[in-house]
Parts: sequence; structure tokens; C-alpha cells
Amino acid sequence: MALLPILRFPDPRLKKVAQPVAEVDESIRKLAADMAETMYEAPGIGLAATQVDVHKRVVVIDVSEEKNELRVFINPELSRCEGAQVGEEGCLSVPGIYDKVERAERVAITYMDLDGSRRTLEADGLLAVCIQHEIDHLNGTVFVDHLSQLKQLRIKNKLAKQARVTA
Repeated sequence: MALLPILRFPDPRLKKVAQPVAEVDESIRKLAADMAETMYEAPGIGLAATQVDVHKRVVVIDVSEEKNELRVFINPELSRCEGAQVGEEGCLSVPGIYDKVERAERVAITYMDLDGSRRTLEADGLLAVCIQHEIDHLNGTVFVDHLSQLKQLRIKNKLAKQARVTA
């Protein structure tokens, strides 16, 4: 396994729409394993392939406290969204920035697992939020795109300043 570099907002590659995975093969399983290692190391609870500059519809998520319930979603599609919840979100591509975002409270998705089998999942709470957040990434949307123009500008400026300080 290998750690992968995570793209940082406002990198234009985060706006690319990921392409569906045609076949779950060893390269996709390796990508998922590398993404999981990268997510755990960061540390985070979700990572989309887009964030590591691989524009395929692959997501890894682990919202467990023990970090021992890795879920891999290949070609995830929301099939149902219900209710609404507002919660504070962060993102590995937008380090140190957190803000409130409205999401569906409950979701149902269809996806392929690492064996290439079609699956469905119903989720609520943090898992539902994380699924929506990561599918947004696959569609070229970062959580700050849900915020006002003023907040987006402030975030871009703050991250640019951080980059200058660490350079």
C-alpha cells in the first residue's frame, strides 16, 4: 500500500467529474487500499478518488470510533434522500476549515463492492452525511461550494496564506 497526495482546494482538478469504473479489477482494489491508508493517516473518515487525482468513481469511508469498519463504494449512486440535517463538515482537501452544510438526513445508495457485486445500503446520521460529501467530490463539488461566495473567498485566502507560510 502507498500513501497518496491529497489535492488541496482550490485545485482545479477537484472540479473534474469522476468516470464510472467499468470493471472491478486488481488496480481498483489497490486504489481502494491506498486510499484507505491515506484516509487513516490524514486522519479522516472519508476520501474520494478525485481527492487523490484519480478520476474514477471510488470512495472509502470509515466513521467508526475504532477505525475498523472500512467501507468501499464503487460507482455509488444516491437512489433516495429523505429529511434534512445541518452539521459541521470538514474535508481533507480543505484542511483546518469547518462550516455548517445542509444534507439529507437519510440516504439510500446503490454501488459495487470490491468483488464487483451490486449492493444497496441505507444510511443515516454521520454515515449519510459522509456518503453525500464523498459523492459530491466524485461530481466535482467540494463542501465549500455549498457556502456563500464570501465564505468561499475567505477560505481560499486563508488556505493561500497557509500555503505561503509552510512553503
